[in-house]
Amino acid sequence: MSDQPEAPSAELPWPRTAAGSVGLDKILADPSGAVVGLDFDGTLSPIVADPAAARVHPAAPGVLATLGAAVGTVLVLTGRPAASVIEYGGGADAALADVPGLVVLGQYGVERWEAGELASPPPPAGVAAVRAALPEVLAAAGVPDAWVEDKGRALAVHTRRTADPAAAFAALTEPLAALAARHDLIVEPGRLVLELRPPGTDKGDALSAFLAERSARSVMYVGDDLGDLAAFDAVRQSGLPGVTVCSGSAEVTALSERADIIVDGPDGVVALLRALAGAVSRPGRRAAD
Repeated sequence: MSDQPEAPSAELPWPRTAAGSVGLDKILADPSGAVVGLDFDGTLSPIVADPAAARVHPAAPGVLATLGAAVGTVLVLTGRPAASVIEYGGGADAALADVPGLVVLGQYGVERWEAGELASPPPPAGVAAVRAALPEVLAAAGVPDAWVEDKGRALAVHTRRTADPAAAFAALTEPLAALAARHDLIVEPGRLVLELRPPGTDKGDALSAFLAERSARSVMYVGDDLGDLAAFDAVRQSGLPGVTVCSGSAEVTALSERADIIVDGPDGVVALLRALAGAVSRPGRRAAD
């Protein structure tokens, strides 16, 4: 006899771990107590060379609207500004802003969008100093063509559009870390991007606080990048039944090694969310053992 419970639907990927199985069972049995958290880039939106060209997967808002009506909260947790998630969140037949009860925590939880209202504190002084110094640092490192995304409270240096993205990333890692340290910032590495931002919060901190705020009884978190590892840790450390999901890519393997479920990029994420929405919305849901 298998140690893993039988999946309630062939369409719903079942966790490969015992902890993930318990977490998904709890979400199915008690969806109103669940928080479903998702990263944006690489998870709800395909990775693109120009971050300003990113757009949510066209089917995601409609699927999340169905899911949001059944679960406790749909949460988008991202390093992007919260307002840009809403701006880039128009799908084929709905928009992220239409998802019932949606909360967006931007800039790793520093910003919050909810019910059409945005709360965003001013950036620390170090960000302005780094913004002014970056062109010289990039030129000195031999990567003047790296693209800088200005997030207001943070600055992300992308190497994806350079002639040799991996070499450019390696060349910039040390000088950007030194620049950040001089101005009391930290560097958050990602998929061919190095983000200089204020210390003090990460996705794990933000998710932990949100779960406590909502008195969550279960949690699913879906991500694709190194910054999502802290959120995976928060799921396990919360003491709640939880499921971690990796939106897989060839660029990052650390997440897939620790995920309960692995899906194939944003298409796979949408398929998972659609199956989950169907499972928690219909009568006769599987009850937890």
